[in-house]
Amino acid sequence: MPVYTYDPPERFVAGTVGQPGERTFYLQATVGSRVTSVVLEKGQVSQLAERLDELLDEVARRTGAGTARPAAAIDDGPLDLPLTEDFRVGAITLAWDHDAERVIIEAQEESEEPLEPLAEDIPDDGPAVLRVRITVEAARAFSRRAIQIVSAGRPPCPLCGLPLDPAGHVCPRQNGHRVGHG
Repeated sequence: MPVYTYDPPERFVAGTVGQPGERTFYLQATVGSRVTSVVLEKGQVSQLAERLDELLDEVARRTGAGTARPAAAIDDGPLDLPLTEDFRVGAITLAWDHDAERVIIEAQEESEEPLEPLAEDIPDDGPAVLRVRITVEAARAFSRRAIQIVSAGRPPCPLCGLPLDPAGHVCPRQNGHRVGHG
């Protein structure tokens, strides 16, 4: 399967298509007219943003890398079109390239036999991989945008934390009684 490598991408963002409650989440990397778009779950976007911030905080604490430079502005533009799903993400790996001071993000296609993370040799019949190498500033900007798009969905129920639909929802904390939006 293909390996989509962006070192570095001109643009690397998380984005969505659809209305809250029915959104499809994407990671998208772009260089020139080459665009790779992969589908993932909302929870994967949220975890990626959290883990990315944790990784960058740890790198800054240990090495001072990325602490003196201002963060890049958040890219709040829409996903690039046409939007075609290259694959659905199973596993995501984060790594720090100390020599180049770059974050490596690898998203692997869902597979019964996932690859070793950041493997150099990827078999032709293995899962597809999106591998992106970005600066600390670009990683911080990616993380901020990802957190914004995740939080732009349906508001959480104040009792159970599950998303509220416009009409409310049946709340497990209320023994099956409906909780309204608001």
